[in-house]
Amino acid sequence: QVRLVESGGGLVQAGDSLRISCVASGRTFSIYHMGWFRQAPGKEREFVTAIMWTDGSTNYADSVKGRFTISKDNAKNTVYLQMNSLKPEDTAVYYCAATPYAAQWWSAARYFDWGQGTQVTVSS
Repeated sequence: QVRLVESGGGLVQAGDSLRISCVASGRTFSIYHMGWFRQAPGKEREFVTAIMWTDGSTNYADSVKGRFTISKDNAKNTVYLQMNSLKPEDTAVYYCAATPYAAQWWSAARYFDWGQGTQVTVSS
């Protein structure tokens, strides 16, 4: 099992930037991808971005491409999500997650370990 703890959420204004973090512990050797997902009230959880734990390859949802950047620090077992040019529609609870699988990194069903989530609220 991989334990994940997010931090860094908060209330910002549209156009602002925010960085959230996720620290992994436990069976980190089993991680293939780390992902960020988000869930807004009344909506399903959606994929935001993922990073391969070894070589750092990244993938992004179209809605955040060019605005959000995922990065990692393997020495600290930490994944970051830098969010720039935030919009009110980015408001959601953001979850980090870990998967041992190489394929379907966009699917929440492939992730077995989840953090508790951190709230990001963007006011207009």
